[in-house]
Amino acid sequence: MAQVELIMPKMGESIIEATILNWVKQVGDTVEVDDTVLEIATDKVDSEVPAPVAGTIKEIRFEVDTTVAVGEVIALIETEAGAEVQASPTIAPPAKAKDSAPTSVAPSPKNPAPAAPPTPEKAVATAEKSENGRFYSPLVRTIAQKEGIGQAELDQIPGTGNGGRVNKSDIQAYLKRRDNRFITGPGKAAPTAGTHATTLPPRPPVAPAGGLASGSSEIIEMGRMRKLIADHMVESKRTSPHVTSFIEVDVTDIVTWREGIKQDFQKKYGEKITYTPIFIEAVAKAIKDYPLVNVSVDGDRIIKKHDINVGMAAALPTGNLIVPVIRNADQLNLLGLSRQVNDLANRARANKLKPEEIQGGTFTLTNVGTFGNVMGTPIINQPQVAILAVGAIRKKPAVVETEYGDLIAIRQLMFMSLSYDHRVVDGFLGGSFLRRIGDYLEAFDPKRTDV
Repeated sequence: MAQVELIMPKMGESIIEATILNWVKQVGDTVEVDDTVLEIATDKVDSEVPAPVAGTIKEIRFEVDTTVAVGEVIALIETEAGAEVQASPTIAPPAKAKDSAPTSVAPSPKNPAPAAPPTPEKAVATAEKSENGRFYSPLVRTIAQKEGIGQAELDQIPGTGNGGRVNKSDIQAYLKRRDNRFITGPGKAAPTAGTHATTLPPRPPVAPAGGLASGSSEIIEMGRMRKLIADHMVESKRTSPHVTSFIEVDVTDIVTWREGIKQDFQKKYGEKITYTPIFIEAVAKAIKDYPLVNVSVDGDRIIKKHDINVGMAAALPTGNLIVPVIRNADQLNLLGLSRQVNDLANRARANKLKPEEIQGGTFTLTNVGTFGNVMGTPIINQPQVAILAVGAIRKKPAVVETEYGDLIAIRQLMFMSLSYDHRVVDGFLGGSFLRRIGDYLEAFDPKRTDV
């Protein structure tokens, strides 16, 4: 018999760990190639991990709700002797902290070392055990070392992981509390072990957790996705100085055109025509005119993206939002954009998006009009530098210029707002780019036949 290691796959360039949501297969179960063995979640998307070979689940090394580093062995699959073995994908594990113990080399499948089945704690090959018996992953130790957290301080951090283990979100939450706790004067921070005193802007006082609930109040614990969204939003505001510009756009011709062709469009192409692909088409054109909006920031360098990959915010069944990406949006016609928009939106609602479908975006569009809102100030989807929000389309009286003079008419109007990173996008660029999107929408041909 031979044993094949099932490792935690790398779900994207920036993904270094994943949380086990559910083991679909248990020890002793047989699997075929590509059968789903377990379900995992990252800070980007939920996904399934398939079996690389046919065989029997011999060992499961981590329990549900455990956060595991990319590249870790999470299970062993026993195959028949002489069977062709397809190796699990080779993925380099993340860098370890300097004080991490070296990982022992796994014995060859031909000469397995006799050992008792490891418990979930012993199975953490790259985690380290402190003097008080507590385990810490390489990721947690790396963060602690970077932030100057000593072992004694690390042992005091409450953990929400399996068996009270400290995970990434625990240490990040602790760091936020510690920053507040060590503000000792106007703009002064007390030094901690391994760090120097730093001048920081004064922070507002934080309400103690015990005083949040009183009387008939109810405490609701944040779910995993909500915690991740919260962290991303806070980090984006901390990273980018946000500026938001607004314009009002006359989309009467677009509304008239869509109302006139939507039934024939669906009969002919089998797709619904919504406003979203029309907005994305205008965005892609405007980015070509103002390519410095299609960038990201790396320190003091600006990375200009040649691909125009537009993300669109879509609602999940839980009410949270996810941002699937339409790649090379500038190379698609209106029919192609409609197919992409409908497909990604439908699979987002069914929670069937693939990890690569929510990565690589260079600009984001969100439709706050879906909720009946007329405008919004969206938060930038890092590492992008701009995000567009479109509001509800409403009939309003407006001044219309005609050959006979100015007239008051009922028009279909919509607010658009652009939030942009003021480190690299100034008011002239941001305002001009937003106005160009509006110009493309207002120039839409109501007799258009090409899609």
